[in-house]
Amino acid sequence: MSNYHIKNLEEYFQVYRKSVRNPEVFWEEIAEEHFVWRKKWNSVLNWNKEDARVTWFEGAQLNITENCIDRHLVVNADKTALIFEPNDPTEDYKTYTYKELSVAVNKMANVLKSKGIEKGDRVCIYLPMIPELTIALLACARIGAVHSVVFAGFSSSALASRINDSACKMVITSDGAYRGAKDIDLKSIVDEALISCDSVETCLVVERTKGNVNFVEGRDEWIAPLLDAASDDCPAEIMEAEDPLFILYTSGSTGKPKGMVHTCGGYMVYTAYTFKNVFQYQKGDVYWCTADIGWITGHSYIVYGPLANGATTLMFEGVPSYPSYDRFWDVVEKHKVNQFYTAPTAIRALAKQQVDYVEKHDLTSLKVLGTVGEPINEEAWHWYNDNIGKRKSPIVDTWWQTETGGMMLSPLAYITPTKPTFATLPIPGVQPALMDENGNEISGNSVEGRLCIKHPWPSMARTIWGNHERYKETYFSAYKDMYFTGDGALRDEVGYFRITGRVDDVIIVSGHNLGTAPIEDAINEHPAVAESAIVGFAHDVKGNALYGYVTLKDSGKSRKEENLRKEINQVITEHVGPIAKLDKIQFTNGLPKTRSGKIMRRILRKIANNEMDNLGDISTLLNPDCVEEIIEGRL
Repeated sequence: MSNYHIKNLEEYFQVYRKSVRNPEVFWEEIAEEHFVWRKKWNSVLNWNKEDARVTWFEGAQLNITENCIDRHLVVNADKTALIFEPNDPTEDYKTYTYKELSVAVNKMANVLKSKGIEKGDRVCIYLPMIPELTIALLACARIGAVHSVVFAGFSSSALASRINDSACKMVITSDGAYRGAKDIDLKSIVDEALISCDSVETCLVVERTKGNVNFVEGRDEWIAPLLDAASDDCPAEIMEAEDPLFILYTSGSTGKPKGMVHTCGGYMVYTAYTFKNVFQYQKGDVYWCTADIGWITGHSYIVYGPLANGATTLMFEGVPSYPSYDRFWDVVEKHKVNQFYTAPTAIRALAKQQVDYVEKHDLTSLKVLGTVGEPINEEAWHWYNDNIGKRKSPIVDTWWQTETGGMMLSPLAYITPTKPTFATLPIPGVQPALMDENGNEISGNSVEGRLCIKHPWPSMARTIWGNHERYKETYFSAYKDMYFTGDGALRDEVGYFRITGRVDDVIIVSGHNLGTAPIEDAINEHPAVAESAIVGFAHDVKGNALYGYVTLKDSGKSRKEENLRKEINQVITEHVGPIAKLDKIQFTNGLPKTRSGKIMRRILRKIANNEMDNLGDISTLLNPDCVEEIIEGRL
């Protein structure tokens, strides 16, 4: 029996029992047998419950890039590590063998060092899905710099707040980005952000779109000449297992985004383990995750998890609808993709199109399908299963979070019997619990509650950058000695888990976690707006879309509503990014509030979803009359 590569259901249950009975022995065996360490750990796990501090493999030394690149050079130097599929299908795709990736990463690492980047420095990466993005991550890891990737769809103010929060010393960006039929001027967004970022000394620019860019003397430089001149030899910095590897920001339900800190050792072990088992990756397979590396899915399952296993991983610059709705299936056919991992939003959008887009392509290479980012609805699950997998490729419906670092609940392909809309069973080492609102664990099956995790796992985020109190408060204060996920879940009659959605003010739109507070803050910047409240409503493509209830100042009431709607969405685009635009904006004379002044979003959510028959007792509200008015004006 192999702990590392589970091969059947009986083995899964044996391994799971062992992992829960003695997590430290379980993870120690996996870490010892499957990775390269410069020095072994003194202790496997330390867990200070009072202060919510967890360490894994403390005292161990390693460099994650030696595990993702160097160790494969001995026997797999000429194996394809990375395939880059550009936005425009007429542009040639590009491949990197492990040897070529090694050279590219070492050169980039030496460029960073030549610009004064040292171990522990933070580097912000704001790049489209081009090879330099993957290479920049690995180059930071090579020299012990902490990478902070910001999704290249975020606005300049969102970018600036992330740069300032972790005091990044350098930004790596490009002149522009291609996204479908659009050209996006990334450099000008960076320029605007950097006006308010004193910590940034250098901005390195990749040439992608050949657009006109402004350069600030002494700060901005094209990266290509520097890479050409750099040595391809860069010894890996020896890191402690608990040194930070990266910071990745996730939306908070209140206030500013949270910089989740992931560390070198445990994150490597867990992402590699989950990648191997969930996808049942075999030597020679071509694996494609369609996510952007700006999100945790891209970090864990485009870069680190696959490369630690010596896999061939594909990164895609484009969108599923460009130049037509068969682009995904064209790429699968072209590269003979074996494992395909995407978001329910993409599946729903493609399912709305004629099935001819699928049928003209040979998808017989597919062995495993996956979904990530939000719970998948039953209709989309069946379309995916019938049309893409031809009922032969199991769907792994994975549940996890930026904070967890890796998949937590998921079927293992060909091992766990799947069930539409269910993330099924926990990964070995993961101990889920359903809790009631009084803090008691709900036992048995056919039950529903709030999803917590009872015991630490190696890839969990260790803290929020610069604010451990907030980390403790957000994740460990609701239930004693447990990580609270913020999600509700149900457990069916056989013990399978299904995620029922957020229980706080974070809304998942097209797989993106959007905190309502930053969007409301942006709307309230508009001079005509007095107050706003955002809720999610069911959307047949995005899963959820955003519904805004906006109260205007007197000065705004004479304005044309259509113009105001456009302006409000423009303000959101500037402050948060276009992903946070509202699908519906309803202007109201007031918002339902408790006597203490808290907006009752629960009522607004029900109205937005047309569930008016069960609004609960509204007589205790400060202003119950406004509810009727909001119902009448519902869009």
